[in-house]
Amino acid sequence: MGPAGEGVGPAGEGVGPAGEILDIVDENDRVIGQSPRGEVYARGLRHRCVFIQARDAEGRIFVHRRTPTKLVFPSLYDMFVGGVVGAGESYDTAALREAEEELGVTGLPRPRYLFKFLYDNGAGQTWWSAVYEVRCDLPVQPQAEEVAWHDFLPEEEVRRRLGDWEWVPDGLAAYERLVAFRSTD
Repeated sequence: MGPAGEGVGPAGEGVGPAGEILDIVDENDRVIGQSPRGEVYARGLRHRCVFIQARDAEGRIFVHRRTPTKLVFPSLYDMFVGGVVGAGESYDTAALREAEEELGVTGLPRPRYLFKFLYDNGAGQTWWSAVYEVRCDLPVQPQAEEVAWHDFLPEEEVRRRLGDWEWVPDGLAAYERLVAFRSTD
């Protein structure tokens, strides 16, 4: 996942990843401008992303390793699917679009919104992050150019792998917040 869900623009047009237009937002998640994705990344502009935890019928979590060609966090593992929210697109719309694109399915139920947080790594990468969950009972077919490996893993195995595998930092931050969120649920 991470912020770089490369692909088509929010309306399905064939915009290259760097040219996709994103809303620029302030510290309160209010839109203050728009810029192409490539400029957003190059200048470290705050934008919006969605993180969707997909689970199968047995409750296992979809985990994948990003391809080495990804713009951001190449070859790292992630326990979320998702990506950037396009200009004028709602978090909810982006969550369904990204989940279906990244899992390679159509007809998913609408992902359930859980919470939102501001990710900031302190080194110029910052984005508002809306976290969702969705059940995926469909056979997944992730895009080969985005996903090098994938599987549905039991949550205990995901926890065991936290120290073994190199994870995308924003997904790891979202996962830690999700664990805390669920412990108060």
